Amino acid sequence: MNIWIADTPDALALKAADDLVQRIADLPVRLLCPASGDTPAGLYREMVMRVGRGLLDMDAWSFVGLDEWGGMNGQDEGSCRWHLDRQFFQPLKIGRERIRFFDGRAADLNAECSATEGFIREKGGIDLAILGLGLNGHVAMNEPGSSPSLRSHIAEIHPSTQQAGQKYFSNLTHPGNVDLSRGITIGLADLLEARHIFLMVTGAHKAAIVQKVLEGDITEEIPGSLLRDHPGLNVYLDAAAAKFLANHKQQA
Repeated sequence: MNIWIADTPDALALKAADDLVQRIADLPVRLLCPASGDTPAGLYREMVMRVGRGLLDMDAWSFVGLDEWGGMNGQDEGSCRWHLDRQFFQPLKIGRERIRFFDGRAADLNAECSATEGFIREKGGIDLAILGLGLNGHVAMNEPGSSPSLRSHIAEIHPSTQQAGQKYFSNLTHPGNVDLSRGITIGLADLLEARHIFLMVTGAHKAAIVQKVLEGDITEEIPGSLLRDHPGLNVYLDAAAAKFLANHKQQA
């Protein structure tokens, strides 16, 4: 595990982009699993910029979505796919045939899980998963108590995650709170089999859970802690998120 700490989220995004190019740009087949959310947005902007300047070639890459809210897909403002389309897929003009993303509106969500697992197998596994971290330690929609043997599955969303998720809809056209009680997500087993994992966390409000994930017990009750022994884990923190760590490993 490598831990990188930067003074600002922009510096963190730059370091993560440099590492991404180093880790996977030369692989013959590349399957990227990107998280939606505020924290990795800077990394995606940096990747889009590098492609535009000819510094990064992503023409041979494929993409598998990390998770989606139940009852939503890319047509829904605020959904995971909606955000990634605007931050990443559309600026890079990535064709739909190169993307496998959960459709939370599908009649058969179990079939969605099977299709995602098939796509991952077809591509030879996930080369790089870009993850955030929830306030309760969840990664993707693998909530506390999730088994590390789980693959793509339908998830019951913890109330704290539902509350935190409302921020993605607060400035949109939805009246009141959105139902975020269920999700569909790639499982911990898939993530633990990825060749590389980038865990990105920013903000003082995440400092306590960062300390538990990186220095506390490894337990299913804090799913992020299960990533700690992964040989390809890189953790990217800003100074605020790292403030409770006993040992600052490396500076970005």
